Amino acid sequence: MLIDGAWVDAGDGARFDTMNPATGAVWASVPEATAEDVDRAVRAAHRACYEGPWARMTPTERGRCLRRLGDLLADQSERLGEIETRDTGKLFAETRWQAKYISEFFHFYAGAADKIQGDTLPIDKPDMFVFTSREPLGVMAGVVPWNSQLFLTAVKLGPALAAGNTVVLKLSEHAPAVLLEFGRLFAEAGIPDGVVNLLTGHGDPCGRTLTSHPLVARISFTGGPVAARHVLMNSASNFAQVSLELGGKSPFIVFDDADLESAVNGAVAGIFGASGQSCVAGSRLVVHEDVADAFLERMAGIAREVRLGDPMDEATQMGPLCTPGQVETIEANIARATEEGATVLCGGKRAAGQGSDLYFEPTIVDCPRPDLAIVDTELFGPVLSVLRFRTEAEALTLANGSEHGLAAGIFTRDGARALRMSRGVRAGIVWVNTYRAVSPIAEFGGVKASGHGRESGFQAVYDYTRPKTVWMNTSDTPMSNPFQMR
Repeated sequence: MLIDGAWVDAGDGARFDTMNPATGAVWASVPEATAEDVDRAVRAAHRACYEGPWARMTPTERGRCLRRLGDLLADQSERLGEIETRDTGKLFAETRWQAKYISEFFHFYAGAADKIQGDTLPIDKPDMFVFTSREPLGVMAGVVPWNSQLFLTAVKLGPALAAGNTVVLKLSEHAPAVLLEFGRLFAEAGIPDGVVNLLTGHGDPCGRTLTSHPLVARISFTGGPVAARHVLMNSASNFAQVSLELGGKSPFIVFDDADLESAVNGAVAGIFGASGQSCVAGSRLVVHEDVADAFLERMAGIAREVRLGDPMDEATQMGPLCTPGQVETIEANIARATEEGATVLCGGKRAAGQGSDLYFEPTIVDCPRPDLAIVDTELFGPVLSVLRFRTEAEALTLANGSEHGLAAGIFTRDGARALRMSRGVRAGIVWVNTYRAVSPIAEFGGVKASGHGRESGFQAVYDYTRPKTVWMNTSDTPMSNPFQMR
């Protein structure tokens, strides 16, 4: 682990293994942080924030560090992509491209570092000059999951460092290797010791100690709702600001006037891309009944031809799932759905003949009613639940009939309808005639059970600052005696 610029083992020497999902074999061992390790990391970050060279750097100098970090990430994208693929099972074609693109997020926040501004206030009192400045919050605790971990780290680390904060990141207990290797670039980028600290461990004690630590000022959490509830309870002990991104069950809405080829391709990318292991996966297809049969026939044909295999192979289109628990959850939910009257149009079972038993076939489940459990359960795998609608109002009701609200896709040629639907859908991100597009310029985040707060975009820098108001009396006249009222 990386604590105060040094690579260290856990205080008690404990370790845990991580598995290559494509082969089922253990391939790496990492330290299992103790509560004492977490305390050391947070205190190191606190010192770096207020006493070390980081505290004396100008915003422009911080920006140079972030730009160098982005350059190094781009240069190392092949190597980091290979490590992430071996640890998570995600396609190498995706991980190396993603690592290279994520460098743009660090470049974006490098440019934002010296654009953080305060205000002068037209105050209603004479002889007073009043202005605001924005200061870093202090130590930020980041908790990231294993999927898209470089991306989810960038949208936390970038704005936090640009604003002058220091960071302690808890990596997922599943597949943390790539972030540990990424951490080797910090010193080379000129980031001082203690500014970024990396911990590997489980929710208890590592996550619990970090999110409840009295020196932590902000918590940025990406993960599931069960762990998020613990984070919120933990933050009651330190009053840390909290942002949560909790995944979803995003509706993918297709109207009868949509370009079906484009919509089918978008739906395939939305649910089968990354083996469905994406918080914004378009896992609920809401399709107009007049085009539903043609749409599903075309999509099922593509799904049956998806090439599963070694994620390092350029010809592979879909790799394994990351953990055995995901596969077991998917199997249980499909079995329950069929008992409740759903029809499996394709897939529905583990894929045979692969390197491990974590491969699952691309699956489409036609659901007769929206109250089936599978319709609003995030499975984190390549499983699409299908609902049909007749009217625009019904489509909106089905889209919003979820406890989640992270993303939504709308496919229609009618611009007015697209605008009406994008306004009506209760989700933090809406894509129209496209899906899964991201940019450092655009914010993202959820509503309802998909969390609160936003990441990415310029505004994220301000979320890692607090305003300070300064009053200056410009008069040469002494202050009056407060006990002699006039």
